[in-house]
Amino acid sequence: MITVASFGRLRPLIGVVALIVLWMLIHATRAVDPVLLPSPAETWNALIIGLTEGTLGADFAKTVVRTLWSFGIAVVIAVPLGVVLGASQKFYESIEFAIDFFRSTPASAMFPLFLVIFGVGEATKIAVAAFGAALVIMFNVAYGVMGARKQRQLAARVMGAPRWRVLTDVTLLESMPQVFVGMRSGVSLALVIIIVAEMFIGSTDGLGQRVMNAQMIFDMPDMYVAIIASGALGYAMNLLFIITEKRFVHWGGK
Repeated sequence: MITVASFGRLRPLIGVVALIVLWMLIHATRAVDPVLLPSPAETWNALIIGLTEGTLGADFAKTVVRTLWSFGIAVVIAVPLGVVLGASQKFYESIEFAIDFFRSTPASAMFPLFLVIFGVGEATKIAVAAFGAALVIMFNVAYGVMGARKQRQLAARVMGAPRWRVLTDVTLLESMPQVFVGMRSGVSLALVIIIVAEMFIGSTDGLGQRVMNAQMIFDMPDMYVAIIASGALGYAMNLLFIITEKRFVHWGGK
């Protein structure tokens, strides 16, 4: 017997089931050419073959590694800079235009520049993804620091806390919810840029390269498998940050 509580736990699966049913109906009615849209069963078979006999697992792992490297570099660079920007209003205003300009520039437009600097290889993919993610993270960290409640900062100063203690024990803790928002956006953007880079910057592996190869040889089931794997990876990374934020930044909004 399905109880209200158990139904609530299953509610997130409703969208997945509805999407698969819609997919099956479109395929069965041939609303889209079956060559271009294989059935869920064909795609599932391609997934199993790719994992057991092919290189899907290796491509997935390679994309994960590249994304984590670029995200890690972005965090190491962007978080300290964001704190500095947020702690100094005058410094922030003096370079806001330059940072906002590059943040508004599509990362794909930066590919030629990074190719000239780093050449064709792993460094280019990771560098351009780190660049895009770092700008997003840095702005969110700066906004978080600037948005820290002045009453709590003032109270800490009144109680005799030195400036560095106010920064570490009040301002940074206050800014953590916004920092996590930036990190969640940053890792998602890093994944997007990595996959696009794998498509167009001399890759021999990775999910992006797998999508392009499958499309060129018209292996539609494998192409859909690679696309679904990319989406699943992005969803998993986003979910991991949400869980981590709820676990360690429980004071957000309080």
